Amino acid sequence: MFDTESDRKSGEFIQSLDRGLAVIRAFSNERDLLSLADVSKATGLSRASVRRALLTLETLGYVGSRQNRFYLRPRVLDLGYAFLSSSSSIDITQDHLRRLSARIGESVSACEYDDGDVVYVARAAAETIMPIRLGIGRRLPAFCTSTGRVLLSEFDEARLDEYLRTYPREKLSPATIVDEHELRDKIAEVRAQGWSLNNQEVDLGARSIAAPVVGADGRYVSAVNISVSTSRMSVEQLREEYLPQLLESTTMISADLSLLRRRRTYE
Repeated sequence: MFDTESDRKSGEFIQSLDRGLAVIRAFSNERDLLSLADVSKATGLSRASVRRALLTLETLGYVGSRQNRFYLRPRVLDLGYAFLSSSSSIDITQDHLRRLSARIGESVSACEYDDGDVVYVARAAAETIMPIRLGIGRRLPAFCTSTGRVLLSEFDEARLDEYLRTYPREKLSPATIVDEHELRDKIAEVRAQGWSLNNQEVDLGARSIAAPVVGADGRYVSAVNISVSTSRMSVEQLREEYLPQLLESTTMISADLSLLRRRRTYE
């Protein structure tokens, strides 16, 4: 955070970004159509600075103009929607993860795809003899995780080709599959069945099963997995006992996220 004048003068502070955000904040319900002079007065910035900021914002689609006056365009909503959408959707997901974890007594996580990895965005950890410690924000390679293969299964052939060509595949355990042809077969299998099972490819002694959370547009929002110790549960038990409950939970999360989106559409 840059709270002091010295912080603002530091090399880490981007003054042009500060000015651009100040220009956006100059608009309001009562001040929806402003001249360059109006914005300069509201922000305390020079007309030259305001002009550069407004022209940049106009080029990027955040500001429009008519008869030498400026107004905000709907694209400005993107700046706040990302936070509102993600925070609310993660809250919904977290609530379902808690319920599922409490019901089965195992750790449950939700992951999103980001630049070749899966990132943990929500988690409900169970108290077990051998807890699997993965905090929010932890990243793991997508190719060898149950959640990653679920998310990769939505890729078309061109995007999957690019992924396999671009991202390295390191063996995290003796069981990790790194061969491209075998991985393609695994991902195709996940695509066909709608869920993924991982058996000790990330950590020896741990296996997991994952399924997708589907957004209102039909695209995968995230993937949810149940992680268990190999000493307590076999692959068959994981598939037969936990998969139905996992699919039920991801279906409910998907439905709640779709409802959230519809509500926001009509607000």
